[in-house]
Amino acid sequence: MNTKLTLTIEHSVIEKAKRYAKRKERSLSDLIESYLKALTSENEMNKTKESPIVQSLRGSFSMPRNFDYKEELAKNLSEKYLSK
Repeated sequence: MNTKLTLTIEHSVIEKAKRYAKRKERSLSDLIESYLKALTSENEMNKTKESPIVQSLRGSFSMPRNFDYKEELAKNLSEKYLSK
């Protein structure tokens, strides 16, 4: 259930926030709600050492069982710095 909330915020901050929200194609209310959720879930983050955003992404990607990230990292760094 949504409840209306009245805040007193500096006018220039509100204008910047509105422009930011528009660029992100989100409402200002949605941005503030997301921020407050992240802020109040700080205790949970201290337990898991992951931000709420990282927690929400958990399980959205799966790697092959034989994936060697160290090998891939070395290969990509070699290509980046040695293949010029």
